Amino acid sequence: MGGWAIAVHGGAGVDPNLPQERQEEAKKLLARCLDLGISALRSNLPAIDVVELVVRELETDPLFNSGRGSALTENGTVEMEASIMDGPKRRCGAVSGLTTVKNPISLARLVMEKSPHSYLAFSGAEEFARHQGVETVDNGYFITEENLGMLKLAKEANSILFDYRIPAVGLESCSVGPPDDNLLAMNGLPISLYAPETVGCVVVDSQGRCAAATSTGGLMNKMAGRIGDSPLIGAGTYACDLCGVSCTGEGEAIIRGTLARDVAAVMEYKGLSLQEAVDFVVNERLDEGRAGLIAVSRNGEVACRFNTNAMFRGFATEDGFTEVGIWD
Repeated sequence: MGGWAIAVHGGAGVDPNLPQERQEEAKKLLARCLDLGISALRSNLPAIDVVELVVRELETDPLFNSGRGSALTENGTVEMEASIMDGPKRRCGAVSGLTTVKNPISLARLVMEKSPHSYLAFSGAEEFARHQGVETVDNGYFITEENLGMLKLAKEANSILFDYRIPAVGLESCSVGPPDDNLLAMNGLPISLYAPETVGCVVVDSQGRCAAATSTGGLMNKMAGRIGDSPLIGAGTYACDLCGVSCTGEGEAIIRGTLARDVAAVMEYKGLSLQEAVDFVVNERLDEGRAGLIAVSRNGEVACRFNTNAMFRGFATEDGFTEVGIWD
């Protein structure tokens, strides 16, 4: 074993004109989350505790698309989803359709530890949350003025809007008009902009135990009831005795490619290293989709790969390596 390692992400795909001030805010948040995780790992907390701790921090800050600051559905409400997985025994928990749970990732862990199931959604998940006594808030807590403005733009464009984090001062330059040949498509339908800012954390602790956690509000102007890759074990999140993986990007492409599980699979079946496995699945399993992922191995390695223009990300290892970045 090569010691502990941690990686965090705040989404793949970034507005090329994102103001420097906003870039610095994102880097500071990622650095703060890394410091939180590093401190926990130095205190010998197990990996599963660390990923939950870090993702809770990301959910509480409205900068990225999870918890407070989540994307809005077509109805102007928030429906959040999250998943968590503990590598040693591949235990997992996932939730979708949350409207009042302050920290979805913690409810996902309770599903893993306090229920006979792996996945609860919508009213069933909310009822389970009440029975477990988790903190709940009114749905309005999650809604920001910025997101209300971006939902309005998305509706005017009659589009699912991915890049809803462009600050209000730059809205006049948003390309939310008619689709053109350079735009991405989701399941064959054109979309205007691309920057889904799902959050995630992967950790391997000093005992070689891997864990992964992912949380999101989904897509701006998404259909009510839509479920993406983030709560799907093997798609947006996966951990086993070899590695831990968290994905972000075009959810439907990640689902089709079972991206997170495939990293572990090619490590196991093809004997690839962590970085080789990450490179392989991004290059070969996305079928023209756009996504990114972070990963750690039981040997204390960290890896990242994305085929978007950028990805909010940060890494740290026990041997002193630390990095926070956005662009390629």
